[in-house]
Amino acid sequence: MAVPSWLERLRAARKTALVQDGKRKIHYLFEDGKEMAEEYDIKTGQLMSRKWREKNTLGGTGKWQVEVGEPTSLLLGALESELITESSSNPIFMRKDTLSSFQWRIRNLPYPKEVYSVSVEEEQRCCVIRTTNKKYYKKFSIPDLDRYHLPLDAAALNFTHANNTLIITYQKPKEILAAEEQLQKELKKIKAANSGDGDCKTQ
Repeated sequence: MAVPSWLERLRAARKTALVQDGKRKIHYLFEDGKEMAEEYDIKTGQLMSRKWREKNTLGGTGKWQVEVGEPTSLLLGALESELITESSSNPIFMRKDTLSSFQWRIRNLPYPKEVYSVSVEEEQRCCVIRTTNKKYYKKFSIPDLDRYHLPLDAAALNFTHANNTLIITYQKPKEILAAEEQLQKELKKIKAANSGDGDCKTQ
């Protein structure tokens, strides 16, 4: 059965935990040298952010790539005001999950809901956003489904539009809900360090 393989990778990874600002922060170091950092809300267990990093071709540490949470560009405060003004009107694509679904938000899309269509491309294993006015087009994958080798289901996908933001929701399959519940139990067993000084308890 394919489902445990990703869970087994998570179990085999070296993990460090830190509790800070109402969040449980987990850092994973995999055998292949890849790193993953996740932040969960302590009260709800909801995933707040997930980032990946791997060694670059010269063996140095690469930049963090955001999978879930605010895009890195929004976190950089040292941009010149011209750049901030220029980019503020561009669509901003980000993923922000709930406990029961994967969710994406695309800000700065002012067109009415009837302009958009969101579909599943099963062969390409991705979702596609199109607009009838040809103003916006985007393909995106759902890495979680790829990791668990699960098919995309068009019936699980829906979208809404409010406040210039397109909100796309994909209901998590029962296999992923079960795996996440199992993982949460294991993450809670990791003793968290009290500070970020590197003396984290590893597992």
